[in-house]
Amino acid sequence: MKIGVLALQGAFARHAEVLRALGAAPVEVRQPADLEGVAGLVLPGGESTTMSGLLATSGLFDVVAERLSEGLAVLGTCAGMILLANDVAGGRADQASFGALDIGVRRNAYGRQVFSFEADISLDDVDAPARPFHAVFIRAPVVERCGAGVEVLATLEGRAVVVRARDRPVMACSFHPELSDDSRLHELFLKTV
Repeated sequence: MKIGVLALQGAFARHAEVLRALGAAPVEVRQPADLEGVAGLVLPGGESTTMSGLLATSGLFDVVAERLSEGLAVLGTCAGMILLANDVAGGRADQASFGALDIGVRRNAYGRQVFSFEADISLDDVDAPARPFHAVFIRAPVVERCGAGVEVLATLEGRAVVVRARDRPVMACSFHPELSDDSRLHELFLKTV
């Protein structure tokens, strides 16, 4: 199964490694033609305003938006979550998002790079028997609002950190699952493809 990994900027190589280990065929997506034949897409962490700009200048933004509207399965991590959100606080005025998840996020809400941290979270709804998922938060967004069409799969200190749409295969997390030795979130994503 071909899975695209947006490779314009950010932590795309580690996502490709995880996907390959799970039996998928990752494809680095840098231009619209790279999306041909992909069954799903990972929007990785990175710098969301830069990624938004590069999506526009590469011609990918409109193509990805169209594929999302057609039901393309997508996993967004950290900056990828920001790119999928309906509402983004703390971004630039020219920053665009796909609006594929009815969530409101605040960019870099956990703080600057020096305030990055790791925490064990519960993915009880994803895995049985439940075991902690070691999550790596780097300049991570905070989910400030979830709409009725969004299911919360994990929280940290009362805030949603893993969410998915109830009516389409779109999932996002505010941390970097590719930096963990735990592939459960990628596995869950592949099941939606």
